[in-house]
Amino acid sequence: MSYDLPAVRGTLTPNRDLSGLTWLRVGGPADWFFQPADVADLSAFLTALDPSVPIFPMGVGSNLIVRDGGLRAVVIRLGRGFNGIEVDGDTVTAGAAALDAHVARKAADAGVDLTFLRTIPGAIGGAVRMNAGCYGSYVADVFVQARVVLRDGTIRTFEADDLNFQYRQSDLPEGAVLTHVTLRGPMGAPNALHGRMADQLAKRDATQPTKDRSAGSTFRNPAGFSSTGQDDDVHDLKAWKVIDDAGLRGARRGGAQMSEKHSNFMINTGQATAADLEGLGEEVRKKVYDSSGITLEWEIMRVGDPI
Repeated sequence: MSYDLPAVRGTLTPNRDLSGLTWLRVGGPADWFFQPADVADLSAFLTALDPSVPIFPMGVGSNLIVRDGGLRAVVIRLGRGFNGIEVDGDTVTAGAAALDAHVARKAADAGVDLTFLRTIPGAIGGAVRMNAGCYGSYVADVFVQARVVLRDGTIRTFEADDLNFQYRQSDLPEGAVLTHVTLRGPMGAPNALHGRMADQLAKRDATQPTKDRSAGSTFRNPAGFSSTGQDDDVHDLKAWKVIDDAGLRGARRGGAQMSEKHSNFMINTGQATAADLEGLGEEVRKKVYDSSGITLEWEIMRVGDPI
């Protein structure tokens, strides 16, 4: 599709294949791919861009299926200018492209407990957008504010009330691009925080297919809250449990499979298309509904056009 695009100081690439940028390694091209130099570059671009041109802010692709026909849009992906992390007392400010794991480690170095972020795939901007959480903690619990560039180029600061955090969602406006996030966590001894994260990683690697191509949890938990990691955690309404109960652990479609190790993780076994993955997910949703009457909601975002 032909767009009249403003000049930029960053990088604008036409017809950019997106498959290599998603953790599932599937998907077609974006019409345009914009990597802004800084906030001012991003703001100026969106201010000058025809409002009818669709945009899609993309993180590190950890929670995303791009369909095989690609995206008829300008995909905006923040890079090196947006991955810094600064700690001041109990407050951590990170560029939206900073990986969740890096934020957790840098915070722990300074004695700030954001340890729940350590095992969450992706970048902190996406974690805010999705109110990511595990071990019973969520971004909403530690969120202070975020700097956002709106679709019209306006730069705004959003507080928690503006985002109306809920389980696995927030009210970030359509087309808004998160650029910086400020979080505040409880203080703790750095050694103890790093020790806790090491334990979390060991538990994750023992129970999740971390060596396979996946996008984290495929479906939201029907119960509406994350696993606590505690021995008394209730699993009746966890997504993996209702998938197991429907006999779908290990289910396959083309090159897509529900992991044998964790049935709420969908993996690309090597040659999957986006259609394989999305089709398997829809098949799982139908069979879980037929089995239990529960309608699973996707946690993985699906965007773009089929072939």
